[in-house]
Amino acid sequence: MPVSDSSALERVARVLCAQRLSSNAEGSNPSAGEAVELAWREHIADATAVLKTLREPDAQMAAVGSADLWERMVRAALGEEGSADGQGTSPAGTDRLHAGP
Repeated sequence: MPVSDSSALERVARVLCAQRLSSNAEGSNPSAGEAVELAWREHIADATAVLKTLREPDAQMAAVGSADLWERMVRAALGEEGSADGQGTSPAGTDRLHAGP
């Protein structure tokens, strides 16, 4: 299986940005590549929200693979894997990607 050179967070942010800018999606730019390159970082918060939603696999996903491994992989993409408590979560109030509870 190929492994991407860019992070999952960056790839999701780029897709969200392109969706909003490209005329192939919801935008009006017929050639949005350069605009996406300049603006994808503005979509990191949205990308983080998407990945946080995906931390817990649904029943269909868990039926074909390891739910624990999936969760660990998504947490790693969020920078949560290998935290101080060893459980892949950050201690309360220290999660740099999530300001709320």
